[in-house]
Order: sequence, then C-alpha cells, then structure tokens
Amino acid sequence: MVYENISPAVFLSRPNRFIANVLIEGRPFIAHVKNTGRCRELLISGALVLVQKAARQGRKTDYDLIAVYKGERLINIDSQAPNKIFSQWLKAGGLGEVPSLIKAEQRFGDSRFDFYLERGGRRAFAEVKGVTLEENGIARFPDAPTERGVKHLCGLIDCLKKGYEAYAVFIIQMDKVHSFEPNRLTHPEFADTLIQAEKAGVRLLALDCEVKENSISAQSPVPIHLC
Repeated sequence: MVYENISPAVFLSRPNRFIANVLIEGRPFIAHVKNTGRCRELLISGALVLVQKAARQGRKTDYDLIAVYKGERLINIDSQAPNKIFSQWLKAGGLGEVPSLIKAEQRFGDSRFDFYLERGGRRAFAEVKGVTLEENGIARFPDAPTERGVKHLCGLIDCLKKGYEAYAVFIIQMDKVHSFEPNRLTHPEFADTLIQAEKAGVRLLALDCEVKENSISAQSPVPIHLC
C-alpha cells in the first residue's frame, strides 16, 4: 500500500478523536486522525508524525495523520490500511494459494465480516484488526475495550458451526515485534473470547508489516501468545 504527498510534521494535541493539531514546517494545521482508537502512548505532544495532503478539496482538514514515530520505530495508525494490506497479502498467496474469490464486507448472521473467501472448495470468513499498541516488543490488541471485537469473535465461532472456516487476523502496523498477545489488562473479555475462538477452531493470524514513510506492506506471521 503506497501513500502519496507525505510530509513530516510535529504532533501538538488531539482535541477530539477525529482531529489533531500539528506543525508542518513551523506552521499550524489541523489534520484528520485516521484512527479513532486512543493511541495515547503514540500521540504525545512533540512526537514526529507523518501527514498526507488531502486529495479532495473542500474538506475541513487539509491533511490526514498517517503514521507516528515511537522512538526509532515508525508505526502506521491508518485504520483503513489493515484491510487493504490483508487483501494484498491474500492476492499474493499468503495463505499458500490465492483464493478464487475474495469479497469484502460480507454479512453472516448478525455480523458483518471484513472478508469472505473461497479457495480449494473451502469457504471462509475473515475479520481483520489493526494493531498499533506495542510494549517491550510485544504487540497487543485492543488498546481500548471493544465489545464490537468480542461480537466479531463470537460470530466467527458461529461460522464454524455452519461449516465455514474462520480467521481472526491481526495486522501489526509496525515491524520488529517478536510476538502478539491479546490485551487482557485493557479488555479481559476480549482475551477470554479469543481463547475460546482458538479452541473452537478459529484460525488466528498475526502479521507484522514493513512500514516506510510512504508505504506499508505485510511481512511475515509472528507468534501469538494467548494469556
């Protein structure tokens, strides 16, 4: 996934979850934050960030906040990126073969999943989550309680009962992490439900990414530790 018109900026503040005050070449601008998560450990006053000039004129904000440096590590916080990254990974044969059918945003029961796949006569649903929280080389999800995430995991278990395969995919929007864990401290119910899903047969997958100033792409699976 490639970005155009990227500029460095300095993060100042986040008045609400949708916008951020930034400095670009010393001038103040308002940027749209493409992630409604907390990102409290990332969006710290004075942090170096990357913003993208908006292509559409007439917007209330001229820029989108795309990524932030945490020390030397560049972390992509674009919440629209994980689905695109996973789709590209699928089409590149990440599952061992290229699915014959990939359909985005498909409903099953009372849930809407990110992807429906068909490959080798098998049918599957996949739900994708973006991961931006990292602590001591461990990537964790979620960074805030997510009842929606719990519902998706329960929905994936229901898919298995109806004869489908099911995947819970975590796109780690950074590199150089050594493992992934559910964030039990922040949301114990999500951690417990993820364990239940894995025991039921939902396939868990965590992929780290190569993140550059103007691009992000999936690299390789990282170990998942359920706790």
